Amino acid sequence: METQIKHYENKLAFEMDPSDLFDALNDGEKIVVIDARKAFGYDEEHIPNAINLHREMNLETTKHLDKDALYVTYCTGIGCNASTKGALNMTKLGFKVKELIGGLEWWKIDGFSTEGTKGVKEGLKIECAC
Repeated sequence: METQIKHYENKLAFEMDPSDLFDALNDGEKIVVIDARKAFGYDEEHIPNAINLHREMNLETTKHLDKDALYVTYCTGIGCNASTKGALNMTKLGFKVKELIGGLEWWKIDGFSTEGTKGVKEGLKIECAC
C-alpha cells in the first residue's frame, strides 16, 4: 500500500489539472504557464498569458525566467508528449515544474477561454486581481 500512496502523492506533486491551474492563476499564485508546442500551434491557440518554449529550453533561453515560480507545461492533449519533454527539460534546468493533465484539450473541455488566432473567447477568463 505504501508504494501506491507514494504513486498518488507523486502524481499530485508533479501534475495539475486545468481547474486547479485556473484557480491558482486567479488566486495570484506565482505560476508561469509554458506552451511546449511549436510556435504555429501557440499562435493559433494557447492558454491566456502562457509563454511558448518548444524544445529550445536551455540555459540561454531560460536565463530571464524566475526560479522561484512554478512552471506548468502543457501541449495539445493526452496524445502529445511535448509537455512531458518540456517538464523534464525545465526540471533539469532547476525549475519547479508540474505538467498540465489533458493539455489544451482538457483546458477547453473544462470551459476556459484561450487566446490566439483561433482562440475561444467565450470560456471563463483568467482575471488579474492586481
